[in-house]
Amino acid sequence: MKKIEAIIRPEKINEVKQALDDIGIHGMNFIQVTGRGAQRGVVHQGRGGETVTVDLLPKVKVEVVVTDIAVERAIDAIIAAARTGNIGDGKIFVTNIEEAIRVRTGERGEVAV
Repeated sequence: MKKIEAIIRPEKINEVKQALDDIGIHGMNFIQVTGRGAQRGVVHQGRGGETVTVDLLPKVKVEVVVTDIAVERAIDAIIAAARTGNIGDGKIFVTNIEEAIRVRTGERGEVAV
């Protein structure tokens, strides 16, 4: 099993949720976060010519746990739904999950996902 964490633009949350639903991945968490990537924020021109740098931008972290065979489909779905082609589209991280347990039934492993 793998945990996929994707940091995406907030306006892409519905598209990503639908894309994951469409491929049969229904369990997911969305967390409001702030951060910055390689671009180190954005610079805005204020009134009167003043420059304002915003270096912490709002993002959404999507977390899903999937079986090993579903990892590439999930990644492809997230990329297709979240990509705008502009800097700040986000990142995807994949980590191993040692165990999953469904609290209600006590089921373990992939059946708990």
